[in-house]
Amino acid sequence: MKRPGSVIIILCTAVFLLAAGSACRRQEVVSLRTLLMEMTDRAALAEYPSNVYQVKQFSSYDRRSVHPDSAGWFANDDYTRFIRTDSTNGRREFVMFDDEGPGAVVRWWMTFAGEGAHEGTIRIYIDGAAEPVLESQPIPLLSGGMLAGSPLSVSVSQDTELLRRGHNLYLPIPYSRSCIITYECDAVNFSGVRARPSIYYNINYRKYAPRTTVVSFTAAELENNRVLIEDTNRALTAMPDIENSSAIRRISGTLEPGDTMPVAYSSRDEAVGMISVGVTARNQEQALRSLVLTAGFDGINSVWVPVGEFFGSGYMRTESATFFTSSDSSGYFRSYWVMPFRNSSSIAVINYGRRSLQVELEVHYVKHRHTKGTMYFGASWHEYHNILTAGSELTGGTGDHSDINYVDIKGRGVYAGDAVTVFNTVDAWWGEGDEKIFVDGEVFPSSFGTGTEDYYGYAWCRPEPFSHPFIGQPSGAGNFHPGQTINIRVRSLDAIPFTSGISSNVELWHWVPAVINYSLTSWYYFMGPAEVNIKPKPGSVMNPIARDADDLMPLPSAR
Repeated sequence: MKRPGSVIIILCTAVFLLAAGSACRRQEVVSLRTLLMEMTDRAALAEYPSNVYQVKQFSSYDRRSVHPDSAGWFANDDYTRFIRTDSTNGRREFVMFDDEGPGAVVRWWMTFAGEGAHEGTIRIYIDGAAEPVLESQPIPLLSGGMLAGSPLSVSVSQDTELLRRGHNLYLPIPYSRSCIITYECDAVNFSGVRARPSIYYNINYRKYAPRTTVVSFTAAELENNRVLIEDTNRALTAMPDIENSSAIRRISGTLEPGDTMPVAYSSRDEAVGMISVGVTARNQEQALRSLVLTAGFDGINSVWVPVGEFFGSGYMRTESATFFTSSDSSGYFRSYWVMPFRNSSSIAVINYGRRSLQVELEVHYVKHRHTKGTMYFGASWHEYHNILTAGSELTGGTGDHSDINYVDIKGRGVYAGDAVTVFNTVDAWWGEGDEKIFVDGEVFPSSFGTGTEDYYGYAWCRPEPFSHPFIGQPSGAGNFHPGQTINIRVRSLDAIPFTSGISSNVELWHWVPAVINYSLTSWYYFMGPAEVNIKPKPGSVMNPIARDADDLMPLPSAR
């Protein structure tokens, strides 16, 4: 295949119009401009895409993973794996991404280790052109602000050494006919037992239906959208405007064990725009697990998640903010997911704990134009409690790792994000596991990653906390030592549409045998009716939370 026209990266010029959801959804032509406008429109996520597309991923996952029944399904050499090697004008270019047809790169993550790993040259060839439209070393391109400022282009955590960070680019790169991304790196050597140095990548992209009109990315497109890019960065980090709510309901008081604090509301064609919960308790950590948020829309109950996990805070008071959630150290939590309903909604918190709590619940409602594509919001949670990890054969384990499940959904909808809260009990990394997301009955997952921290945007198991519109680590205390780790990823342009179902999973791949707690939260939208495999289990939120390793059961051999 041939390639695109030459580079030099310049930022953009255009007037920023923060589109109403309906305007963005009616847009049939896909471009850098429309994608950026969609990214900052929370309501757009609640509409099933009118421009049909799939979300897929290219990554450096270990190619020995070919089938769930294969010996290599949990193989862990997830680096320096490419589609092929091209020889271009005497250069050795390793192909990381190759897609035919209209599409758009919507999320790109990389990290590096070893001499020269990050000093090569990325080239992006679009629509068969022989010259690249972009050409750069990877760190300036992805996280150094060459294309866009933060948070569209950022590395995390800022408290981590630069070469131990995950490098993230969220600026979309659309293409009308094809896209090839290569990496030229003279340091790469495939001789010996393993390839060196280590180059990891995950690139998520939209693959549009063949007749979709897409305006391809060019230096001129980038320049023409300079103002829009700058305004998008501001919009992604700004608090949403909740002053224009059509109605607000507030309730507060003491919530005794077993009691429910409900907020019911009836109106035509509206949506929940914001939920705020404040919690005060003698045992704050247990309260964040035992106090559960529920929600139902038009009689369909679709949310049952502990308050701490729903807002991306585990069972800790944290200072963090994504585009859809926020928490602060005083015990207040907010959600900005748009939750449409045609006639009625019911939001409530239920105290499954053993002590009374002081609770404040506030719900803001907004007008919402419903269409045939308007979906309901859902969220589910469950915990693998006192689960035994296999451990690697290299560190005294069996190597018999397993896949654990975020959620399975049968029906039509969009997968919008997830979070994990892990309590680790040993001095070893728990998160080698790759995400595996099967869409619409796939035999092999269209998203197969390279490690849990890579999926959540950081790298090298680093414990330093960070907060970003689409990814976050409110706590990494359990990454290397006993403690609680919280990772969160919410999706916008990389949200995954499904027509018949989705199965979202991650490998339980801990370096050593250990007993840990591993809980998973998922956020999604669906067109009713839909079948979700994760059901409410009140007993699970009544389990005492772990504060130190002794709170969990010892290894079987040590009993």
